[in-house]
Amino acid sequence: MEVKERVWQHIDSLGDNLWELAVRIHETPELPFEEHKAAAWLSEMLKEERFEVEQGVGGLPTAFRAIHPIKRAGARVAILAEYDAIPELGHACGHNLIAAIAVGASLGLAPFKEELPGSLIVLGTPAEEGGGGKIILLEAGLFQDVDVAMMIHPGDQTWARREYLALTEVEISFQGKAAHASSKPEEGVNALDAVIQTFVSINAFRPCIKDGAYVYGIITDGGQKPNTIPEHAAGRFQIRAQENEYCEMLLEKLRHCAEGAALATGADLSFRKVGHPYKAMAASHCLARGFARHIGDLGYPVEEPTGGMASTDMGNVSWEVPVLHPHIGITDAPTALHSRAFVEASRSELARPAMLAAAKALAAICLDLWTNPNFYQEVKEEFVQLRSAPA
Repeated sequence: MEVKERVWQHIDSLGDNLWELAVRIHETPELPFEEHKAAAWLSEMLKEERFEVEQGVGGLPTAFRAIHPIKRAGARVAILAEYDAIPELGHACGHNLIAAIAVGASLGLAPFKEELPGSLIVLGTPAEEGGGGKIILLEAGLFQDVDVAMMIHPGDQTWARREYLALTEVEISFQGKAAHASSKPEEGVNALDAVIQTFVSINAFRPCIKDGAYVYGIITDGGQKPNTIPEHAAGRFQIRAQENEYCEMLLEKLRHCAEGAALATGADLSFRKVGHPYKAMAASHCLARGFARHIGDLGYPVEEPTGGMASTDMGNVSWEVPVLHPHIGITDAPTALHSRAFVEASRSELARPAMLAAAKALAAICLDLWTNPNFYQEVKEEFVQLRSAPA
């Protein structure tokens, strides 16, 4: 029996434990940077299979790195686990399944690593939902000893590759001067007017934005009482674009809008980025074709992606090493991510077989990278071309 079949059989034998893990994480949602229980559960399962586990890596208490002790020449493959939840909703993005898929693929390969080249690494990457955990780990050097990084995300479709948008979030605040709105309005400087003018200016240039790019925001502080001119007002804005450079260009347009509003109203402007900007995805076509082949053999034929595009900190990783980031369908009808319906889908009857199929596909691609030198070389050569393309 080929090693792939033996690995797949072993993953099947782990099915109950993996599903129990996925459900336990689902029932105990933890917000970004607070995923202490999930990180501990994953680490413990990997330790039981001889993985050398280091917790709190990269300065993040809920991040971990697990390395299989048998390391040989060949591709150093990192399988990434996400496990953070969404405020108020819980696991509406299926990160409980991402974690179980990563552990399943890794534990499926572990007993056979003695006969395989390369290195197997599991990275626990917290705070994908806006915290940029992978970016922090990148900056801390956690990907320096990685040749390929892979993960699989649940969704309402199965597809091998799609684009993800660059994302930058900004907080814009204005400091004015309070005054009575009717008895002494001439002594005030209205900070709320500056926020509103910023929105008006954004709407003025919105028709000239490329298709697939977005600028949108909310008012987070608009004053306290209508009879007092607001001395402070603020808003949060997000910019998304298909190209990293265009995202930066839109950021400067947004800055100009805010500066113009400050000039018009006399308010003082504070303009700052929030968190870590996410880059557009440059995922590997070669790895995606490998995923499509294996997941199709497992009864999940890939589809053409439909609907709008999101953003992920895996995009930043994709500019440092070759990346696989496909979706596995866990529903039988269109279901939006970040919805209450997807919370239920993430622990549904359809989610369990999809979780196991995804773990098998990840394990199979690891085997391809380790046992097929031509495939690994093709992945590396394509990555050089991707990095030289416009960002």
